[in-house]
Amino acid sequence: MVNLTGVSMLEQALQNQTQTFKYPQLNTTLNKLVICINEILSLIENRFTVFIDPNERIPKPHYESVKKELLQRILAIEKQLNCYPAFKSAAEIMIRVLVNFLNCPPSKHSVTFQEIEYIKNLCSETENIKHCERDAVFSRLDELLIYMNFNSQHYLDSLTQRISIVINICEKKEEKMERLLYHLKIFKQVPKKMNVIFKSRQPDLKKSINNWIHQEILYLEKKAHFSVKSTDSRNLNRLLEKPKQKVMCSLSTDQTGLIIRAANELRVLVAKSMSEVFKTIVPYLSTPYKKDLSYDGMRSKSYAAEERDKQIAIKILKQIIKKIEEY
Repeated sequence: MVNLTGVSMLEQALQNQTQTFKYPQLNTTLNKLVICINEILSLIENRFTVFIDPNERIPKPHYESVKKELLQRILAIEKQLNCYPAFKSAAEIMIRVLVNFLNCPPSKHSVTFQEIEYIKNLCSETENIKHCERDAVFSRLDELLIYMNFNSQHYLDSLTQRISIVINICEKKEEKMERLLYHLKIFKQVPKKMNVIFKSRQPDLKKSINNWIHQEILYLEKKAHFSVKSTDSRNLNRLLEKPKQKVMCSLSTDQTGLIIRAANELRVLVAKSMSEVFKTIVPYLSTPYKKDLSYDGMRSKSYAAEERDKQIAIKILKQIIKKIEEY
């Protein structure tokens, strides 16, 4: 391809430059030749992209020139975006990722024409972005980055974290689910530019976010399902639980409470406390008027008994004494 020939010519010229100590008279000629080939490559890159292999690496001297130009543009874009608070979260990550990418040593990453072309197009789109105040899930800059398939892992993490914060504000599972579905709908409505991607070896941004939201929805569905099953299980256990065998007491709750209190205070019934005595005995008692008695209520009423209840309790106890005497 035309561009491959240009790259080879530039590399040969650079190699020849290292040999100028043998022919110093050629030094000026070789320097001009390198500049000329760089200009030809820039012309092809800017006007005849159809002749460029997008996966072809950029020669280092040519890349240094392109990098300098792009870093200056990115610095200007950063100042522009700082004027819009709604862009802050996405802008900080975009600028940091692009600067780090361009400053990455060539030994760690060979930059391709495709990657440089992508950054140039992203810069052009960002320079022309129109800001407007609006209450939206994603800012205009987010929509641009989604459209341009800015699939940096840092930006992906930022998006999911921002969505998580909004979702976790909700207390009820139903509200969380509703917000997730709403974010999924809005995200799917953001268009995506075909055949464009920042990092070709990493997953597509829209697919990654869609998958993440679907996984969150699935998690909430399973959590709700197990919660219902757990509740049903507890209800079933209560239904299957063997009912306590109760003893019918012909006295009222207040009268029964008086007798149990007196028996405890006389140490006829011994336990850790008065409450423990009532808690142990009362669940197994019932009255003609009430099947399930409150042990705490009976204990409380035993301290404020009416005179009539006292007399009835005394009368019953006397009858018990008389009955024992007859044995």
